[in-house]
Amino acid sequence: MTGDVLAKLLQACAGERSVDLRDRALLLIAFASGGRRRSEVAALRVEDLADEDPVQADPLDPASPPLPCLSIRLGRTKTTTSDDDEHVLLIGRPVMALKGWLGEAGINEGPIFRRIDQWGNIDRRALTPQSVNLILKSRCRQAGLDPTLFSAHGLRSGYLTEAANRGIPLPEAMQQSLHKSVTQAASYYNNAERKNGRAARLIV
Repeated sequence: MTGDVLAKLLQACAGERSVDLRDRALLLIAFASGGRRRSEVAALRVEDLADEDPVQADPLDPASPPLPCLSIRLGRTKTTTSDDDEHVLLIGRPVMALKGWLGEAGINEGPIFRRIDQWGNIDRRALTPQSVNLILKSRCRQAGLDPTLFSAHGLRSGYLTEAANRGIPLPEAMQQSLHKSVTQAASYYNNAERKNGRAARLIV
């Protein structure tokens, strides 16, 4: 699930209903934080968030506009190899979407992504990992995509593929995705490089 697909899903939840704000924040956070697993997304809590100093839109241009920055503590993840909690950074639009959702929902503590009933009432309970997957598939359907071709896991592989397509160095992408296996992460890069390279274009 690369950036072009994500853009279609975000368009499918571009409204201002609570469910739209939640789903938009969920998709942006899950992707921009390195392609988080659905269990990690469902487990996120307000207490895991910390505001950071704003950063420049262009790190090489001090005159570029400042963007909001937020760190997320993920705790022990599937790929954690030490006793230290893992952190990732969010910058710009994902931060604004997340704060927009939290402000609309009046969430100051506890689970970030919560159930919403058919009347728009926001539950205190967190979404389940399965619910995260179902939300993604529902938005795929609304975007005119085949939901059987996509799953929440695709956010994880899609993040690395998108990073490769944009020329982001693998070690830098792995800092955000928290992949510990270079071999596994590099496989997404290799596929992207082949598609973008000249070797397969000798006869076109």
